[in-house]
Amino acid sequence: MDQVDPRRLIPRTDDLLALPAVRAAGKRLSGRVIRELVRQAQEQARRGELAPGQVEPALLAAVAACSATTLRPVLNATGVIVHTNLGRAPLSAGAVEALVAASGYVDVELDLATGSRSRRGAGARAALLAACPAAEDALVVNNGAAALVLATTALAAGREVVVSRGELVEIGAGFRLPDLIESTGATLREVGTTNRTHLRDYADALGPATGCVLKVHPSNFRVDGFTSAVPLGELSPLAAAHGVALVADLGSGLLAPDPHLPEEPDAATALASGADVVIASGDKLLGGPQAGLLLGRAEIITRLARHPLARALRADKLALAALEATVAGGSPPVVQALHADLGQLRSRTDRLAEALGVPVVAHEGRVGGGGAPGVALPGWALRLPEALAGPLRTGDPAVLPRVHDGSCLLDLRCVPDGDDDRILDAVRQALATLDRADAGRAG
Repeated sequence: MDQVDPRRLIPRTDDLLALPAVRAAGKRLSGRVIRELVRQAQEQARRGELAPGQVEPALLAAVAACSATTLRPVLNATGVIVHTNLGRAPLSAGAVEALVAASGYVDVELDLATGSRSRRGAGARAALLAACPAAEDALVVNNGAAALVLATTALAAGREVVVSRGELVEIGAGFRLPDLIESTGATLREVGTTNRTHLRDYADALGPATGCVLKVHPSNFRVDGFTSAVPLGELSPLAAAHGVALVADLGSGLLAPDPHLPEEPDAATALASGADVVIASGDKLLGGPQAGLLLGRAEIITRLARHPLARALRADKLALAALEATVAGGSPPVVQALHADLGQLRSRTDRLAEALGVPVVAHEGRVGGGGAPGVALPGWALRLPEALAGPLRTGDPAVLPRVHDGSCLLDLRCVPDGDDDRILDAVRQALATLDRADAGRAG
């Protein structure tokens, strides 16, 4: 009697697609993705990697593990709070709730009482003005670079932007402020030198062709030694005398002073010092979603909001909702990490070190995201073998450590308290992965 080809016993596509768990997955995965998972399970059986009876369980496991996004959550154990490669600021619980609420139909541009169109993002604007009373008005665009582009386009297209040579910085991914500003049709008028700029340098440059004066906080580097810069309080009367706006690009997103970062500029102080417009990012020290904030004089903010480019750069409803919740809600994770209780941080680190039998070493965290360069955040880290870094990054959960001086360091400053046991499990899994690899090489 002829034997039945095992491949004929592989479940049919229609039967697999009809499984209740597979049909339910259609709510979060596209039909194309589900059919591809079915095909892959069947192909494994055809290659002999799965028995026909294993196809259905393998498919169900693949469907359960499949996500509609390739982005993976990561536990940040680097000690860098605003980590650009990890999406900068993690959102607060309130901001996450706001994102979910805004995922459907919302009154982002509608007055429900009258049924008429309203100002977009009124809630986020009101929250910003309440948090920064020195601002007469506020506008939100999709990121900090967009805020600078909008300001220089509206105020200085076809004219000159006067800026200190020492403030023409390069930001992330190789983008340079000079290129960004010149793309708006404005002409850069550099004043001073790399290390020293004086008020007279600005005075000599201002004239009929001036569109605005730009003051940029060089947030991602520091120049020490024989240096000189002109503060906003001195620049403001000069700009006002020539009838041009003074724009301050602060970068980091602080709305008010933070005693932990005394040298980091904030919007309230900049506006009180005479800036007409302040530019900041929402996803850095503010601790919210990616957004560009423009705060300042009502006349100028209105002018920027009415510029045609504002439409192209506007923030979407999700960013507006998360930003409002960040500003009006409790302390976001970025602020909590910056102000972490050192005693509690040491206790958490010691507990994991004892459970794993590894040493604890002193470790300095960083603000990150171009904020507060040179400011060290004292703390501690678990010291593990460097070989664990790879398995930790690719494990479940994914953990990003700091690799330094031949060691793999795990700093808990940016890891939520409730995730300590997940770190513990991740390290144990990584150790097991290394043991299996060593055993395989030995065999």
